[in-house]
Order: sequence, then C-alpha cells, then structure tokens
Amino acid sequence: MLKDPLFLLVAAACLAVAIILAMGISTFGKPGVENAKRANKFMRWRIIAQFVAVALILAFVTIRNQFGGQ
Repeated sequence: MLKDPLFLLVAAACLAVAIILAMGISTFGKPGVENAKRANKFMRWRIIAQFVAVALILAFVTIRNQFGGQ
C-alpha cells in the first residue's frame, strides 16, 4: 500500500490538515485582533484541506474496492 500514489496523496493531505490545525490552534492563544483574524483564516484553510482529504479518502476506498484491493 505504501507504493500506491493515491495512498501517499491521502496521507499527505491528512498531514496537511493536521499541520494547518496545529497552526490555527497555536494562533488562538495569542491576544490581538490580527491574531484572531489569522486564526480564523487558518480554520477556513483547514476546512478546505479537510474536504480535499475526505474526498481523496473516498476516492481511494472506491478505487481499492473496484480493483479488488490489489
């Protein structure tokens, strides 16, 4: 499975979601209006990245099921 390019893409997308989430959470703790805006921007990016990751996961599962898990 580690040689499957779609699996590696799914793993990279999930890692990107985790990194964006961590950056957003770290920004929430800082005072100031600019940091609040930045935190909201990170959370919007997270939702978009999470949508892409879920779509890739669904594509991966669908493709694996169609071709018998080979």
